[in-house]
Amino acid sequence: MDWMKIGSVILIGMMIVFLLPRARQMVKHSPKAGEGDWKAFLLPIGAVVLFVILLIMSVR
Repeated sequence: MDWMKIGSVILIGMMIVFLLPRARQMVKHSPKAGEGDWKAFLLPIGAVVLFVILLIMSVR
């Protein structure tokens, strides 16, 4: 294996070790989703999916 690959794996592993406790804390202390939050989340995602489908269909 190349030393660059080994170093990359070590750095990614260290990043996961240091960021995982912070991510758990953020999830624990984050506000809960309200009733209209799912619609506000799904509407842009659906628009992007439809736009990508439109682009794929226009290339054919």
